[in-house]
Amino acid sequence: MQIPSQFLIESPYHYNSFLINGELSLWDGPASDVHSTIATPDSNGSLKPTLLGSVPDMDEAHALEALNAANGAFNKGKGAWPTMKVSERIACMERFVTLMKLQRDVIVKLLMWEIGKNLNDSEKEFDRTVDYIVDTINEYKDIDRDSAKFHNHGGVFAHIRRGPIGVVLCLGPYNYPLNETFSLLIPAIIMGNTAIFKPAKHGVLLIAPLLEAFKESFPPGVVNIIFGRGRTIASPIMKTGLVDVLALIGHSSSALSLQDLHPKKNRLRLVLGLEAKNPAIILPDADLDKTVQECVAGTLSFNGQRCTALKILYVHESIKDAFLTKFTKAVDALQLGMPWENTLLTPLPEPKKPAYIQELIDDAVAKGAAVMNPRGGERTDNFIFPAILYPVSHDMRVYEEEQFGPVIPVISFADIDTPLDDMAASSYGQQVSLFGKDVTTLGPLIDTLANLVCRVNLNSSCQRGPDVYPFTGRKDSAVSTLSVRDALRSFSIRTFVATKDNEGNKEILRSLLDSHKSNFISTDYML
Repeated sequence: MQIPSQFLIESPYHYNSFLINGELSLWDGPASDVHSTIATPDSNGSLKPTLLGSVPDMDEAHALEALNAANGAFNKGKGAWPTMKVSERIACMERFVTLMKLQRDVIVKLLMWEIGKNLNDSEKEFDRTVDYIVDTINEYKDIDRDSAKFHNHGGVFAHIRRGPIGVVLCLGPYNYPLNETFSLLIPAIIMGNTAIFKPAKHGVLLIAPLLEAFKESFPPGVVNIIFGRGRTIASPIMKTGLVDVLALIGHSSSALSLQDLHPKKNRLRLVLGLEAKNPAIILPDADLDKTVQECVAGTLSFNGQRCTALKILYVHESIKDAFLTKFTKAVDALQLGMPWENTLLTPLPEPKKPAYIQELIDDAVAKGAAVMNPRGGERTDNFIFPAILYPVSHDMRVYEEEQFGPVIPVISFADIDTPLDDMAASSYGQQVSLFGKDVTTLGPLIDTLANLVCRVNLNSSCQRGPDVYPFTGRKDSAVSTLSVRDALRSFSIRTFVATKDNEGNKEILRSLLDSHKSNFISTDYML
């Protein structure tokens, strides 16, 4: 295997720093080695998973220290950060994004090695995250401009703004360890909240190069970054009851277990992106060539390791054979390659994932499904070739479970109520892809689907972006909405100052505005 020189891991990245209360401290306790499933020769010439480096394996005491730092920085709403002028918080964020850009090359390289994301997608994740931060800054300016006025209704003056909530525990996913994590962290802190952030198990090394940028950009205690196991780090933090917002993208079992630990659930705000089982519904008049192209990308971009991936395909009985012929041919033509080769299929970052996918295949075959593509199920140590399974029934694991990997269940239908009933009964409700042309059929179907999921993709695969559009889900797929504007709302609450309309109160308001004694009561217009 020839690795381009710019992507070589010449020596492991052994990071032993963490960020608490504005100080980069050295960890002298146990460390966790970080390996890539991409194998390279060891000193004896044997192929072994590549040692990428190590990060601190921190303990409960440091987790609580990080919590105390965040709690102290918020300081019951009196802290410098939550009471700071909006323009000053924005300046801190602008400083951060400037420093972040300097780490692009190392973060892109670590995205490829740690989670197997191809070069184009790794670069896109970094650049998209930078754009997301810039767009968040601009959106916050718009929100603040809209708030720079007084209302007068019923003889009551009101000055209404969006204020912070408190302390945020931020836990991101491994499949988008930079972008989706920052889609939580960035709006949380820019709104005046303080945060404790623990990176995901996979995609953890790439956060370390940003610790210095966080330290240099934000006041002490605003962002606290610690490393370790979720049970060791997150659980004791939640038990204190001092967390005001749980911001998590991951599995619902993790979200539920953390919520259960909080002693004051009614005061805990949730911002969650969870599982999905997004279906495609392929109608008889669908353009098969375009549909196949979208379904290949939808099911197998980043090996299907996306919450927005198409995870089950419903194909009308009349075109089932033609679709499967084209689809299996397109899937089997895909190439497995290294991330820097920019193939659609790359090594899986989770060592146990190939065996799990094999379990789903074996279960489906034992219950009557067949692997439709000749290459389906081909195994290597760190990969399993996508298997197209048909016919899939409700008693199969691959129907119920979010596979989050390269296996594609297919169901044929004669009555449109078949996929609709399945979607209504599902625990999930994020998105759907609908393929067809006849507006007489599409119109009423869209009206129904919009009540089952939160995004209907017409003749295109499911996706998150553009980031200005709402990203959320029904049922067990999400709590709150993430987009540039909606995320700012999710991490804040409407709060206002009100007073009766009389000359004495108006004079006080005028004096407050003229003296600039309050950062909240201000009609300054941010350009």
